[in-house]
Amino acid sequence: MKLNYKRTICVGFAFFLISAFWQAYDTIVPLILTNKFGLSQTVSGVIMALDNVLALFMLPLFGAISDRSRSRFGRRTPFIVVGTVIAALAFVLLSFADNAQLKALGGVARIDDPSALSAIYEAEGQETLLTPDGEKFVLAEKFTEAEFASIQSQLVSGEKTVTNPDYTNYVVPARRAYAAAATARHKGPVILFIVLLLIVLVSMAVFRSPAVALMPDVTIKPLRSKANAVINLMGSFGGILVLGLGIVFATSSIRNSLMSYTGFFAVIALIMVLALAAFLLTVREPRFAREMEEDSRRYGLTEEAEDKGSGRRLSGPEKRSLVFLLLSIVLWFFGYNAVTSKYSVYAANILHKDYNLTIIIAQAAAIISYLPVGIVASRAGRKKTILAGVVMLAVAFAAAAFMRGDSPTLLMNVCFALAGVGWATINVNSFPMVVEMASGSDVGKYTGFYYTASMAAQVATPMISGFLMDKLGMTVLFPYAAVFVVLAFLTMLAVRHGDSRPEAKKGLEALDVDD
Repeated sequence: MKLNYKRTICVGFAFFLISAFWQAYDTIVPLILTNKFGLSQTVSGVIMALDNVLALFMLPLFGAISDRSRSRFGRRTPFIVVGTVIAALAFVLLSFADNAQLKALGGVARIDDPSALSAIYEAEGQETLLTPDGEKFVLAEKFTEAEFASIQSQLVSGEKTVTNPDYTNYVVPARRAYAAAATARHKGPVILFIVLLLIVLVSMAVFRSPAVALMPDVTIKPLRSKANAVINLMGSFGGILVLGLGIVFATSSIRNSLMSYTGFFAVIALIMVLALAAFLLTVREPRFAREMEEDSRRYGLTEEAEDKGSGRRLSGPEKRSLVFLLLSIVLWFFGYNAVTSKYSVYAANILHKDYNLTIIIAQAAAIISYLPVGIVASRAGRKKTILAGVVMLAVAFAAAAFMRGDSPTLLMNVCFALAGVGWATINVNSFPMVVEMASGSDVGKYTGFYYTASMAAQVATPMISGFLMDKLGMTVLFPYAAVFVVLAFLTMLAVRHGDSRPEAKKGLEALDVDD
């Protein structure tokens, strides 16, 4: 059998724009919430979980709605168009709420101006603050004003990172306390920010399930792991593009921790719109879906009796496998999303590294491995391949737990590369395992099951990991992630269904669905 790579790449433009958005969202929004609004890691985690709370209800809902949708453009395409346009516009407007908060911060927003630290000192000098390690202190008891201002030298000298622990332990919490006080005095910017954020998140939730369900709509079942590898490859390109732009805009620089993100957000929105245009120009959903159905019938890969409309009933063992598979998804997302939602903050304060670069390394490793992983899964089976990926991810997180700012850069890069390969191995195969159990009329619903499981984890884990980081220190992040990934390995052992069907692996190798 031969996958139509050209068609799959075109379908993947929808996932490309989704991944570009979430890469920008996951790295920048936590920085805005903590640096500019002065929110704690716990409260920031709650806000970062909003999209996942919405997704718990909206992804299954719109997946099922799109299953039953009928239009001349197809079942999924209208949702992709409307959701993308609204999300891109609202994302740009979000930066204006961010700018309003910068105005409220006044001169303190100029982080490379020595007078900014003096202003913080005068405002917060008598306040009792809390360090990331939970130590209470009065700022005036720690430094004279001259000592406090001298830390500014690294910023003014143009350093992208600050390795002085006094900056991390005392200046950062003092600056955030000042920002929190400004937020309390001027509530308008934070209210506007949350409202616009909700609009963005609702718009993204409207089309995520339809966009992901489009791949199985146009791909016969035995080829879905390979197709999902291509789709994830497109997503990684979107993420890497955004991370590259982050380097260009220097979003990880300490000097820019209070920068305006209007230009950056506008470029992200433009990328989303251009990817949507590429999707609309190349994807003919009704024709692609019709051809997939014809090929499936021709080669006996459908369950005709499923009887269009009602879907296929799962047997008892299949239901058990589905439950354990969804539980595994919850657990590995508990670990993985804790890192992705907090890593930009962790990297700046603990590792003193450019988070854009280390995430690019992980993404690049994933890109290299996506297609080989799809091929391996078609031979070794999806379950065995996923278990290997879970082991790699657990080892990477466990090793990263011992990394600090003075750890060898090469070792850090190896850990992130291993994490990228592990996550690619899991991601390529887990979604096809879920939809393998679905009939053609239920693909959107089962896509909703997959995202409900992943989003349930992503609702809870930013809040739990943020709370633990507030109470136990930021270094708890990677041990926390490693524990949940190990638990996912145990639950995945109980999964018995969802691999490619045996009959689909035999013969018919001449099938070619090229245009």
